[in-house]
Amino acid sequence: MMERKGVTTQLAKIEMRRRLTLIGSMLLHKGEVDGLICGTWGSTANHLEYIDQVIGKREGGSPSTEQDVRIYACMNGLMLPGRQVFLVDTHVNYDPTAEELAEITVMAAEEMLRFGITPKAALLSHSNFGSSNQPSAIKMRNTLALLRAQAPWLEVDGEMHGDIALDAAARVNLMPNTLLHGEANLLVLPNIDAANIAYNLLKTAAGGNIAIGPVLLGAAKPVHVLTASTTVRRIVNMTALTVADANAHR
Repeated sequence: MMERKGVTTQLAKIEMRRRLTLIGSMLLHKGEVDGLICGTWGSTANHLEYIDQVIGKREGGSPSTEQDVRIYACMNGLMLPGRQVFLVDTHVNYDPTAEELAEITVMAAEEMLRFGITPKAALLSHSNFGSSNQPSAIKMRNTLALLRAQAPWLEVDGEMHGDIALDAAARVNLMPNTLLHGEANLLVLPNIDAANIAYNLLKTAAGGNIAIGPVLLGAAKPVHVLTASTTVRRIVNMTALTVADANAHR
């Protein structure tokens, strides 16, 4: 499996004795288990390396878009007072391109549909509907153009400020022709700094540390990588999600 990627038989045997995520991934690959939850120690990149080696990415990218961007991403959900919001990409891609963000957005929206939630996506930025021409703002505008062409079923708009995403009345006042109606529940951030900081601030300040995820997007089989801050409640929730994922027909 890895013989042409610098992994000798001897090293593979050693790693298979001591890397729990590698052992779990191999069990999933062989069909001995139906899903895998790992993490709670180390970094996401640590665990994702073994998952990628054994499980790999889902073929064909997202089935709901024309492009074929095979990429991993992490989505986190928060139960906030009076609303539920999901954020991407919180843990994997440092500075995703517009093409990658479009694919991540669609994968996240599809996952929300599996939760029974209708996605309303907002592409967030320091810029508000063209008020800045900095590279990150242009990237979010390009992401919107890709989504409109490749995922016309998805309700999405941007680039916009975070408060405008969550305040429908203010958005309509600012942009009467907005294509996003009501409060956004899928927040797409321009890079991992923005997404991770926003997630952790909201989780602590308003979410009572109640979260769903990280939900790993893009893997070929049901597998999720948790974080060191994961609570017992979140492990139980993610176990239920993994079971549902394993039973779902993709």
